[in-house]
Amino acid sequence: MNKPAAPSARTRVRRLPERAHYDAHRVAAIVDAAMICTVAFQIDGAVHAIPTIHWREGDHLYIHGAKATRMLKALTEGEACVTIALADGLVLARSAMHHSMNYRSVVVYGRFERVTDADHKLGSLRTFIEGLYPGRWDTLRPITDKELNATGLLRIALTEASAKVRDWGVSDDTEDLDWPVWAGVIPLHSVTGEPVTEADSVGREAPPTRFG
Repeated sequence: MNKPAAPSARTRVRRLPERAHYDAHRVAAIVDAAMICTVAFQIDGAVHAIPTIHWREGDHLYIHGAKATRMLKALTEGEACVTIALADGLVLARSAMHHSMNYRSVVVYGRFERVTDADHKLGSLRTFIEGLYPGRWDTLRPITDKELNATGLLRIALTEASAKVRDWGVSDDTEDLDWPVWAGVIPLHSVTGEPVTEADSVGREAPPTRFG
């Protein structure tokens, strides 16, 4: 079965193209699996790349921040590139040159648009919180109109995106297979630690997270 074609010339993976994936489901799954993306953009001719938390709704990736920040303003006025990378395993080969890493990554190109509708903003922020801490939104002090108005919410379509994935074992040269050193994959996982409760927290039981 043939893979879908790259949605644009700049999303086409040129280095190791066999690792490329252009289907929307693969891109969305990687976006959902990560908490932080890096957003690259220009301000006055200088390139900036800022890590920020993100979430997905349908065919869009969302970010938020203070409405008055230079970053949010720049992202609605020019082109941006969003990148995500997840490290899944250390690949140890029999030679240094064949060591590698299993990973999932996504690159998105386009222009962010500002979300101004109050109901849309509130619903998206709920999706953001619920995506990290299921069931927590309804237990929180409601967001005020002032807080909502001060929050900038941007989204970018995932239509111009590509994924790149390595998810297999060691690729050693045949002549190295008898070399007497361990070869294999050491998996990497993100796990939550023991919650640390604030001394003045009325609630004493930490909520579940999507990583729990």
